[in-house]
Amino acid sequence: MANNAELAAKLLRAASNFFRAIADQNPELKEQMLTNADACELIAGRVEVDPLGEPTDTDAPSDPEQLN
Repeated sequence: MANNAELAAKLLRAASNFFRAIADQNPELKEQMLTNADACELIAGRVEVDPLGEPTDTDAPSDPEQLN
């Protein structure tokens, strides 16, 4: 059975795929959705490698308001 970190990573990757699908179908939201997708992928990788780790300043998007 998967542990919580593995499930979280799978969920984040599914969210990333969802955001990419929205980006493909809605040019007005494309940049924002791709930013969200990239953030989900980044954190999915981090959760798998270091579930209790803390994000660094370099992990933050250039425009935090863009993440929704």
